[in-house]
Amino acid sequence: MIETAKYNKTLVFWAACAGLAFFGVAMLSLGPILGPLNANVEGATALPSTLSIGIIIGTLVFGPVVDRFGYKWLLVLGALCTLAGLQGLSNFSTLGVLHISMLSLGIGGGILNGETNALVAEIYDDEHRGMRLSVLGAFYCVGALGWTLMNHFIPEYKIPLDTMSVVMAGFIVYFCFIKFPAAKPQGASSLGKTLSLLKYPVLVLFAVILFFQSGFEGISGSFTVKYLEDTGVMDVGAATLSLTAFTVGMLIGRLLLGYVMKALSNMATLYVYLFVALVGVGMFYYGSEATMIYTAMALIGFGVGATYPVAFNYLGGVFRDMSGTAFSISIFIALCGQFAFNKVIGIFFEKGDYIYFPVALCGAIIIMMILLPVAVGSAKNKDK
Repeated sequence: MIETAKYNKTLVFWAACAGLAFFGVAMLSLGPILGPLNANVEGATALPSTLSIGIIIGTLVFGPVVDRFGYKWLLVLGALCTLAGLQGLSNFSTLGVLHISMLSLGIGGGILNGETNALVAEIYDDEHRGMRLSVLGAFYCVGALGWTLMNHFIPEYKIPLDTMSVVMAGFIVYFCFIKFPAAKPQGASSLGKTLSLLKYPVLVLFAVILFFQSGFEGISGSFTVKYLEDTGVMDVGAATLSLTAFTVGMLIGRLLLGYVMKALSNMATLYVYLFVALVGVGMFYYGSEATMIYTAMALIGFGVGATYPVAFNYLGGVFRDMSGTAFSISIFIALCGQFAFNKVIGIFFEKGDYIYFPVALCGAIIIMMILLPVAVGSAKNKDK
């Protein structure tokens, strides 16, 4: 563990929380404003794909860079890219500027997501890492909720964009004036050295778990509203509120996660959370009233809120010397899961086969439950 005397853990932790909150803004940046953007510029519906490409690039970049050069200036760069993306959305003149803005926003978000988790995993020991990662994860929900609520109450999307930009600029100054953990002493990074981590089953197994976790989250965000509307459960306005219930559920789950992890083992904690999510999926499938649907979505959000913090807690403990690279690989594989699930469910929806949506949600949870003990066993056997 790197010496803590050179930096203040609390200041660094709050910097990480701010960074992940900004990733929450980046991930949901288009949700509330895509309609108005598309009304002003033809072709804006292609912007989510550009955002996804940017996030993948940022995810691949951050790991090897922070392991070799440290956290501070890449965190500043990630926040600056995100800020530039928000300002591009606020002041665009052409579709090309919008795509550049979304690419910048995605790259910044990908850096912030991976780096903040790796940073918190590094500065805390095994006793405190799990709780701190759970609190950190809650700030993703804080950013996402803050952004969506701001746009709900302020219809003119330029005002929320500019307001968030000012807040972000203030935190960038904060990042510049505090000390962060130093770079880890190691030889030159290379693609071969990075890929060599894939020989460890613990990394591959937890990455596959995150593959299904991200796939679950991806289709939940992309297809829940359409599923509820097209199957006649509720209209689009009421269905959209179900996503807020999902995010609130995840926020509550992550705020409570640290306390649950103190009472139970990490594996038992994740099983409890995933079981809650499974119950939520069952309620969602059989629900026919708004109250039941909102309760189901809150349970689903609560249940899947533990997977990332618990997985990163294990990986952060096992790969202390290359935690950034390990997180980079695992998040990249997770993003592949999000893309794959969205693609497959999109094909089924085009054919009108809506039943595969709850089936995919249920299947993802069950597969994670099956893989979990194998992954935990590999973590215990790995002497890093």
